[in-house]
Amino acid sequence: MTDGDKRTILVTGGSRGIGRGICLAFARSGNHIYFNYSSAGEAAAQTEKLVAEAGGTATGIQVNVASEKEVIGFVACALDETGRVDVLVNNAGITRDGLIVRMKEADWEAVLNVNLKGAFLCTKAVTKPMMKQRYGRIINVSSVVGVSGNPGQANYVASKAGIIGLTKGVARELASRGITANVVAPGYIETDMTADLPDKAKDAMVSQIPLGRSGTPEDIAAAVVFLASDQAAYITGQVLHVSGGMYM
Repeated sequence: MTDGDKRTILVTGGSRGIGRGICLAFARSGNHIYFNYSSAGEAAAQTEKLVAEAGGTATGIQVNVASEKEVIGFVACALDETGRVDVLVNNAGITRDGLIVRMKEADWEAVLNVNLKGAFLCTKAVTKPMMKQRYGRIINVSSVVGVSGNPGQANYVASKAGIIGLTKGVARELASRGITANVVAPGYIETDMTADLPDKAKDAMVSQIPLGRSGTPEDIAAAVVFLASDQAAYITGQVLHVSGGMYM
């Protein structure tokens, strides 16, 4: 495969925010994009529309990434329609913040199930078709807090740190088949997830960023597209921090 060929791209959590930005970035090369969403049907329809306007095709499918059966069906849809899966971007993520002393077990499990188990299940589901093709790009979206830690987010931090470990293991296993696996670790990004933060909290976050601004979904999407490109064919098992210098 070359960057000029139309590829089949799978993006989890693609209906809004960083996921939508990733879908749109891949759309500009005319790719076939399949993305999942959990409940935001209207947002998914908007992503499909925007992808079409950008020159690609998109299919949004309601999928619980923590369900192996649903993930297998998601991947099968792409395989049935295009015959291959070239790129997987594990972006789906949720938060259930709280101090560890008061964190409910259900909140721990919910975050780990979506953020880490979901990445595992989706990766597992694309492994065989990618091995058969002897080509594949797996990009997992972690977070700056996965390496720096953050109070009140033990579950989220654990899930994002786990994604880094998962990626390194997968990179080692699949390199001989022409498959790379890498991580993009965003810093503070302007999304729906961060929009509700108090201004004081936002200002405190930006004050920690050497470049002096928050990031955008487009900043993350550019890094993801690069890692999926021919130019990144000799890069695997790495963590690319896109945080304006928040983590060095």
